[in-house]
Amino acid sequence: MKKIFAILGALIIVVAAVVIVRTILHAPAPQSSTKIITLDIDAQAVARHMSEAIQFRTVSNQPPTPLDPEAFNGFIAWLQATYPEVHATMTRELIADYTILLKWPGSNPTAKPILLIGHYDVVPVLPGTETLWTQPPYAGLVEDGWIWGRGALDDKSGVIAQMEAATYLIRQGFQPNRTIYFSFGHDEELDGHGAQGVVQYFKDQGIQLDWSLDEGGFLIDGLFPGVDVPIATINIAEKGFLSVELIATGQEGHSSAPPKETAVGILAQAIVNVQNAPLPGTMDGLAKEMYDQISRHMPFEQRMLFANLWLFGPILSSILSDQEIANAMMRTTTAPTMLSGSIKDNILPAKAISVINFRVHPRDTIESVIHHIEAAIDDDRVEIKIIPGATEPSDVASTTSSSFKALATTTREVFGDVVIAPGIMIAATDSRFYSLVVDNAYRFNPILVRPDVLSSFHGPNERIRVDSVIQAATFFALLIKTEAGAK
Repeated sequence: MKKIFAILGALIIVVAAVVIVRTILHAPAPQSSTKIITLDIDAQAVARHMSEAIQFRTVSNQPPTPLDPEAFNGFIAWLQATYPEVHATMTRELIADYTILLKWPGSNPTAKPILLIGHYDVVPVLPGTETLWTQPPYAGLVEDGWIWGRGALDDKSGVIAQMEAATYLIRQGFQPNRTIYFSFGHDEELDGHGAQGVVQYFKDQGIQLDWSLDEGGFLIDGLFPGVDVPIATINIAEKGFLSVELIATGQEGHSSAPPKETAVGILAQAIVNVQNAPLPGTMDGLAKEMYDQISRHMPFEQRMLFANLWLFGPILSSILSDQEIANAMMRTTTAPTMLSGSIKDNILPAKAISVINFRVHPRDTIESVIHHIEAAIDDDRVEIKIIPGATEPSDVASTTSSSFKALATTTREVFGDVVIAPGIMIAATDSRFYSLVVDNAYRFNPILVRPDVLSSFHGPNERIRVDSVIQAATFFALLIKTEAGAK
């Protein structure tokens, strides 16, 4: 017995030693100090342009409510008038009436083009939430270094930053070596018909792009306790999109003499069954890559967990599954969103319908998710119907390409010593379409925010700092010079 205890004690010591050594070695990779680069970009002009852009109510209303043609045409005309050097240097196509495609011809026609993406449509302000806004949502008020209004973060700041960067470079006499396209969508917040039209344009022209950059992860300061440097998440993949209707059938009639199970009851059980059977999610793939970089900057105790996934992996996966964003990084998510049944409280409906939205992780497919739903419900009385508009997860872009390295280097040149981590886009962007004509599609907003500001994304009090837009413009100007300058 003593021998057994001695062996167990020795094993514990060995395991503890391995854990401690691996934790010590799990440290940030050495980085040479980066000198921050600033450009002479007019802050007053940037603030004014952002303010004016926000005042155009380019709202993507939920169908059947149409968009306002006057607002969208007004924005297109305003962009041309505000950035005359850009429109004099580049050619412009209007796709699907309102999506703007600009082409800056390069001097080397054999070099693969690159694509910078943004969108100028915005989500509506939900009725009843107007009083929650500190400043009116469409006034574009500039106060104490902040620009307030719908679209400040999502994504008029991206459009304006790219136009400011292009204007700066044109005034400096810059001529790109390879062609640069700018695509500014008008319905990204809906179904992305504009982006799909641009993709078709590229296909018709026989154009395959080297890489693209769309909105995506931000630089976030204060996201993880104990991590005292901002984290820049460059998303290298995007989840797929799948909404399904669950349609339960039952006996129609008067509610005074109901059957044992009604269509509503059958549907309710089906929803519960699906929610209680989440798709598998583990700390592997993209989630592992992202946390591998971030965790190197965490305090010793947290770092120990990530440095020893061979031992703590299941525990860590369980902990992260209880956190909404972390859970979404690891698996296909399940979100019941809509319900309908009878038209009157005393009528039993023949059908009850629910909509469940899934954001499909790259390890899954639409087909595999449908099979999972069928197995979870296991009831022939419930029909599963795919709602049009479903998209598979994107391809995974390279983290070893020169373009990814340029994104990382440029981020450090503008923001200093930050953590660069690859990630996955858990929401939908127009890049789900552009990836069909792009070798490597990246998603990243070069904007530094804190979690409290990020929470205004699609919500009340959306806002951005003037200097954040200037930093974003600087980022795009430096990136263009690096990736499209003379080689």
